Amino acid sequence: MAEAERIIGTPEVGDDAQPESAAPKGHRRIAALLVVAVLAYLLDLGTKMLVVAKLEHQPPIEIIGDLLKFEAVRNPGAAFGFGEAFTIIFTGIAAAVIVVIVRLARKLYSLPWAIALGLLLGGALGNLTDRIFRSPGVFRGAVVDFIAPAHFAVFNIADSAIVCGGILIVLLSFKGLDPDGTVHKD
Repeated sequence: MAEAERIIGTPEVGDDAQPESAAPKGHRRIAALLVVAVLAYLLDLGTKMLVVAKLEHQPPIEIIGDLLKFEAVRNPGAAFGFGEAFTIIFTGIAAAVIVVIVRLARKLYSLPWAIALGLLLGGALGNLTDRIFRSPGVFRGAVVDFIAPAHFAVFNIADSAIVCGGILIVLLSFKGLDPDGTVHKD
């Protein structure tokens, strides 16, 4: 009887194997997550280095008239400059996001989720790097922002990656796609 159950995919008592129908299909997408994260991180880091070297203490550069400018801004807070006194908390949140993504990566079989989490990871690492290594000090550093649309907050590539990753996660959730590749028809 146990052999018949094993053949049709029902695990024996004490057997840790999952039925084949519940097993994720395909390969883990950790490499895709890492590639997206590294690209987002390097693009963010490179643009921030360029902004600090060439744009800081200079007048803004108009890209599209008054609609879009590049302007170097040091932001110790969150979006729109909120929470300047809570830099250490934002540092902790970024570190927690990184830990959650790394833990979730073990169960990652969905390419769209790998892209979304890679964007979040790269963006979180980009802003965390600023918070650790930029003045005024470790875990209190101000993030370098430079993309300044009219009537909106100044932001950077890391912020863009985080927002795009978050939007993609919401869309994937609405479609019922889980990180392990399963689809829910709810």
